[in-house]
Amino acid sequence: MDYIESRSPQSPDDLVVTVPDGGAEEVTAAVERTRAAGAGWARRPATERAAALGACADALAGAAGEVSALVVREVGKPIGEAAGEVARGVAILRYFAQAALLPEGEVFPAADGVSLLHTRRRPHGVAGLITPWNFPVAIPLWKAAPALAFGNGVVLKPAEQSPAVALRLAELFADALPEGVFTLVTGGGAAGAALVERADAVSFTGSVAAGSHVRRAAAERGIPVQCEMGGQNASVVLPDADLDAAARAIAAAAMGYAGQKCTATSRVIVVGDADGFAERLVAAVEALGVGDPAEAGTAVGPVIEAEARDAVTGAADRAAGRGAKVLTGGRALDRDGWFVAPTVVSAVAAGDELLTEEVFGPICAVVPAASPEAAVEAANAVRHGLVAALFTRDLGHALTLAPRFDVGMAKVNAPTAGVDFHAPFGGAKESSYGPREQGPAAREFYTRTITVTLTP
Repeated sequence: MDYIESRSPQSPDDLVVTVPDGGAEEVTAAVERTRAAGAGWARRPATERAAALGACADALAGAAGEVSALVVREVGKPIGEAAGEVARGVAILRYFAQAALLPEGEVFPAADGVSLLHTRRRPHGVAGLITPWNFPVAIPLWKAAPALAFGNGVVLKPAEQSPAVALRLAELFADALPEGVFTLVTGGGAAGAALVERADAVSFTGSVAAGSHVRRAAAERGIPVQCEMGGQNASVVLPDADLDAAARAIAAAAMGYAGQKCTATSRVIVVGDADGFAERLVAAVEALGVGDPAEAGTAVGPVIEAEARDAVTGAADRAAGRGAKVLTGGRALDRDGWFVAPTVVSAVAAGDELLTEEVFGPICAVVPAASPEAAVEAANAVRHGLVAALFTRDLGHALTLAPRFDVGMAKVNAPTAGVDFHAPFGGAKESSYGPREQGPAAREFYTRTITVTLTP
């Protein structure tokens, strides 16, 4: 069997873990184990499932410092964000522990006036979860927690870059969950494809290209599928905004965790003095701490691998070759690991990749717009539609413009990055496919409704 090496992006000589590069055979065995165990799990009272998820939350909370450090080591997330992600994972588990006790159906008037006509919710069986490396705790848990809460078994395939965190989660949950209910498989694309072919429902987070394959394969099998596939997110700044506050919020959203979030700001669309705002943004970006993600003051650590670093510098170089101005950054940093300077670019040509594609790194473009309406039109002129932000002091603009963004999430005077685990998460256009994730919406995906007629 082949193996996958996970290495620390800030210290590539640091081998974090070696795991099997599984394929169809390993995935089939995992799904069958989980299907067998999941049948009993689905029949357990909701109170027992709730208690088990509460125990998982307690286990993760008890190991919070250790898991946070592992997140820093394996994916280079700054320690402040890593600790916040682990705390969020604990909160997600506790939220869905309680959600397991929600009413599970409705009662309707029966045609004969006597029968009991009602609905019940039932799990699908085995939920196959394919997750990315950038949120190695939160994303697996915002998928696994509702799946388990509502009676499904779970087979998790984490990204090749973050198996160590997934393995630690499985170890922490082993005593809280029945054996086989939460199963981990490691591997690359072959393992993911095999999971889509064998699970009873699939939840995927990753690239548009991979997500397109997932949704087609799931549709051919007729199983429920949801795909979250990134964004090319815009922040629109109006002249009446608090410009310094907007610059700080956008700098953090664009560059925090080296821009490796699907909700990161990629485009800054400015109505009014775009050059003046670009100066404020550059100052805010250059004030961010760049360096060792284990240090408390770091906001921007490494990107995940050499290819990601080269994608950022390459995009900046190609834009400059077409006449754009690199206002700050645009270069790899001279230190161990995959570090690249946070990059702000202006005067970008129409159609440039910085305005149309998700680079997934610490880089954003500043572009002018003639009016608020033109700014919203520019924000919508991409194939993604995850999140957009509007910065303004004008309540009228907030109420009229924010709903015009062609996205799943719109924010006013808040950064594009960051979401609430108890509210629906998802996008429009090529950013998402299928039902929303998180909060009450999760139950719609991880269960199906049965209509029952009980006649005396």
